[in-house]
Amino acid sequence: MFEDFAKLLIFFGIILVVIGVLFLVIPKLPYLSNLGRLPGDICIKKGNFVFYFPIVTSILLSIVLTIIINLILRKK
Repeated sequence: MFEDFAKLLIFFGIILVVIGVLFLVIPKLPYLSNLGRLPGDICIKKGNFVFYFPIVTSILLSIVLTIIINLILRKK
């Protein structure tokens, strides 16, 4: 039981490290630095209030992740 929990903690730790590295690397890549500011993303600024809804970025990421997951989990 504790071994399974330990493996789960290690797995999530590795995932967090990978996500952290991506947060460091992505802003330095010129073609990925505009991700989140695509045409079609909604940004409303009124005084001190800012509402941001990245609808096009969300759709694009959803399509890319769906393709990647289908390629990985495809049955032979």
